[in-house]
Amino acid sequence: MSNKAQNKADRIRGALWGMFVGDALAMPVHWYYNIAALWQDFGQIRDYQAPKSHHPNSIMALANTAKAGRGSQDGDIVGNVILKGKKQHWGQANRHYHQGMQAGDNTLNLLCARVLLRSLSAKGHYDPADFLSEYIRFMTEPDRHNDTYAESYHRDFFANYAKGIAPKDCAGNEGHDTASMGGLVSLPMVIMASLGEGSVVATNTAAIAQQRLTHRSALLERHTLELSKLLFHIFHDLNPDTEQLACAAANNLGFPAAKVIQGVRANKSSDHDIIGGLLSPACYIDQSFPSVLYLAARYHDDIESALIANTNVGGDNCHRGAVLGAILGATLGIDAIPKRWINGLSAHVDLNEEIEQFIALYV
Repeated sequence: MSNKAQNKADRIRGALWGMFVGDALAMPVHWYYNIAALWQDFGQIRDYQAPKSHHPNSIMALANTAKAGRGSQDGDIVGNVILKGKKQHWGQANRHYHQGMQAGDNTLNLLCARVLLRSLSAKGHYDPADFLSEYIRFMTEPDRHNDTYAESYHRDFFANYAKGIAPKDCAGNEGHDTASMGGLVSLPMVIMASLGEGSVVATNTAAIAQQRLTHRSALLERHTLELSKLLFHIFHDLNPDTEQLACAAANNLGFPAAKVIQGVRANKSSDHDIIGGLLSPACYIDQSFPSVLYLAARYHDDIESALIANTNVGGDNCHRGAVLGAILGATLGIDAIPKRWINGLSAHVDLNEEIEQFIALYV
């Protein structure tokens, strides 16, 4: 294997491990919006912790169990079709979204990303039908995972599936939270699997095809294309300047990241001033992806500081952390990720096998 191929392999390792690390680090404080409560419950998070049973900002009791969004919990998509045996947690006030999970565990969207990773390796190419089959099996068979919450897009998909709609047509129509950060989490896998074609058109096409299986959102697709272009250039440019690339992507989306970072450095501002100040820490893609790009640019040479910062500003930090981990892992490679984080993942052994199988096929 050439040095260039070795470098690519190490950067793909970095991107994949970075995704799972970024998610697991943030899991105990996922969707915390009260930063004082985050500090009271955990202090500054620098390593994996288990969630508390009480979540100060949980609105899971308001979520619709029959479809996307908020509403009645009379429906049984949650409980009978997916998340079997877990519906009782949804109606309880302040129940943690990931109650019962352990330090180093990954949340549901990252577990679904692993479903895609295994499909890419098993088929040797991107096969949407195979992914959908494995996704449905994973989500509907009992005891396949230990998470409690499923985002709106999962609930809409399986509401349609329960009606007998063909899997390829089960993605729900765009709602108030369809265009969310969770819609980007699985995309680095198909983007990296398409790098060998040597064209940003190929990575764009694969990313959009994957996204449309579970999300129908023109707004989300605009952000998807920026992520695809960013990762393509990180892998293909001779000496990628990730700070510049991330700022350019943010600027394309209407957020002046370069100017913001200049101001942060000049004024010694905190990341809370930006994510929670200029940008919402919530899941909505027009706020959350620029937040990722800001962190990727500010901490372009320090993935540890980036993921700690992302975790401790709260909000949808799990999904931001996964995408941020992919970007900076691809930039800096596997050696930049603290070993304690890699070894501390609950699924470390299985993940290592899955990642190495993927690399053997796609590098």
